[in-house]
Amino acid sequence: MMISTRGRYALRMMVDLAEHGRESPAALKDIAARQDISKKYLEQIIPVLNRSGLLVTTRGYQGGYRLSRAPRDITVWEVLNAAEGSMVPVACLESDTNTCPRCAECATLPVWEGLKNVVSEYLSGVTLQDILDEKADKAGYNFVI
Repeated sequence: MMISTRGRYALRMMVDLAEHGRESPAALKDIAARQDISKKYLEQIIPVLNRSGLLVTTRGYQGGYRLSRAPRDITVWEVLNAAEGSMVPVACLESDTNTCPRCAECATLPVWEGLKNVVSEYLSGVTLQDILDEKADKAGYNFVI
């Protein structure tokens, strides 16, 4: 399973908002500069995150973007699912009901279901706040003498 550039950039943007967009809405140009991502590319990601209810948009002079919930309440799974569309390893697992005509005798289906469950469980257990906390912990070990 490979996460696309879109998914990676969406997660970086959401972490940036968790870190910098708490007091007031963050401008897209500022996020783009901090993350070294094209503003045009972020403009393509915004609608997807907005539709999934992860962002709040404020228009106008002091406008920008904020997280819709606290960083501890937004998981990496939610962000990647919104950006990627689907995080399943094989097409037959995309809907709740497997409609593949071979699913009853498919010897490999349990492998793909297991992979889907492991990835889902792991990414659902990591929040934006967890990422910020780990970043802060790593920064704490940066001693200069």
